Amino acid sequence: MSKHRSIPEVRRFMSTEPHTIGADQTMAAAHETMRKHRIRHLPVLSASRLVGILSDRDLHMVETLRDVDPERVRVEEAMSQEVYAIRPDAPIDEVVKEMARHKYGSAVIVDNDHVVGVFTTVDACRAFSEMLHTHLG
Repeated sequence: MSKHRSIPEVRRFMSTEPHTIGADQTMAAAHETMRKHRIRHLPVLSASRLVGILSDRDLHMVETLRDVDPERVRVEEAMSQEVYAIRPDAPIDEVVKEMARHKYGSAVIVDNDHVVGVFTTVDACRAFSEMLHTHLG
């Protein structure tokens, strides 16, 4: 029996129907989307392709700079281009190990070049709790 058979795939715990934002949108639009949906990570798209990730930390850092107008600064100017993108069938243990190793706050789940989910540290905590209860219960 393969060691991964009993380890669930990330799709089981990811947030589905993720909110995204266009690279050409304003920081103010990103801030509003995050506030409205109570999220901390926004995959950034350009022509329907994943090009970056914007976190609430990125937003805060840019918004605190002097002479920065969130109504004029575009998302692509504040986003990180280094995105941890994985397939929905990735084993959850490998995903959380990579997130911990690189201190990623999220993983963007991509299937056939389409963003299909987001897996955050909060999702990892939820998965850990569920798996502990299943294993110990």
